[in-house]
Amino acid sequence: MVALCLCAVALSGLDVRPGFAQRSPGRHGTPSQQLPISAAPSIQALTVDKNHTVYAGSFGMGIFRSEDRGRSWSSVNTGLGDLFVLVLAATPDGTVYAGTFQTGLFRSRDAGKSWQAINDGFKRLEVKALLIDDGVIYAGTGDGVYRLGEQEAKWASVPKGLDDTLVQSLAKAADQTLFAGTSGRGVFQRKAGASEWTRLSHGLVDHEGLVENFIRVLAMDREQALYAGTFDGGVFRSGDGGQTWRPISRALPNDSIRGIVTSDKGLFVATGRGIYKTVNQGRQWVSLNEGLAELSVQVLTASGDGVLYAGTSAGVFRSDNDGESWENVSGGLHEPGE
Repeated sequence: MVALCLCAVALSGLDVRPGFAQRSPGRHGTPSQQLPISAAPSIQALTVDKNHTVYAGSFGMGIFRSEDRGRSWSSVNTGLGDLFVLVLAATPDGTVYAGTFQTGLFRSRDAGKSWQAINDGFKRLEVKALLIDDGVIYAGTGDGVYRLGEQEAKWASVPKGLDDTLVQSLAKAADQTLFAGTSGRGVFQRKAGASEWTRLSHGLVDHEGLVENFIRVLAMDREQALYAGTFDGGVFRSGDGGQTWRPISRALPNDSIRGIVTSDKGLFVATGRGIYKTVNQGRQWVSLNEGLAELSVQVLTASGDGVLYAGTSAGVFRSDNDGESWENVSGGLHEPGE
C-alpha cells in the first residue's frame, strides 16, 4: 500500500522578493532568458498525476497545468473559488484535489478543466495538507484532521486531541498509524482504532533546548522511518514511529524546511536557501542548487525516474537527474487566471 502525502507550506514561508529569476540553460544548451519574479507566481503546491501531467498551485493566481513536463502551462481555474492554493493531490484514477487558503477543498475529475467545492462537514475552510491512502482522503485543516471515503459526500472529523489546531502536514505508516504535524503543538499520532490523538515530543528539541512545536512537513521512507521538517528548527528523524526523535540537520545551511522527499537515492530537503540531499542520515549534506536560480523553495515533489519538481517563490523548476541540475520551467505561469 502506498500513501501519498502532500503537505502545504506555511504562509510565513513565503519569500517573494523583487528582481529576476534566471532561466538556466536546458539540456540541449538552449539560450538562457530572464523572467521577472513578479511575472512568475509563488508556487505553493505541486502534484503529478498518472499521465505525468503536472499541476502547480500558486498563491494568488490559482492552478496551472502542464502536459509537457513544464515546457508550457495553461491556467485551469474554472469553478475554483479561491486562487490562493496551498496544497494539491492526485489520486491513482486521475482525480485532482486542491486545498485553498479560505474557501476549502475543490475536486476536479476532468484534468482540471472544472472544479467543484466539497466542503460539507468542515468547520473551517483553510486546507493545508492532503493525504490519499487506499481510497480515503485525509485533510489537514485549521480545525484538525478530517477524512472522506470514496463513496462519501460529507467529511468526518478524526476527533479528540486536535480540535482548533492548524494541521500543516500528514503522513501514514504501513500499520495505519496516522501522523499529523501541527502549527504550534508539534507532532501527533493516532493509531488504528484509537479514540484520540497522542502527542509525540521526546527528542523533538530545537537548538536552544526548547520543544519544537511548529512542524511544516512530515515524510516517511521505505523503512518506515519518519521525518519531521520544522519552520526554523531543521529536520528530525524517528526510527520508532515517532516515539523518539533526533536532529539530523546540524550541517544544513538553512533550518527553514519546506519539503522532504525520500527515495532510494537519499533524503532530499527543500529549504529557504535551496535544496540539499543526504545519504547518511544527516551526517553530511550535499547542495543540489545548480540551475536553481530561486533558492526560496516552497514545495518539492518527485514524479519518478529521477524527475523532481520544485515550486519556488518565482515559479517552477524541474530536475531530470535527481536534483543534480535544474531547469526553470516557468514559461506560461505568468498568464492571468481564467
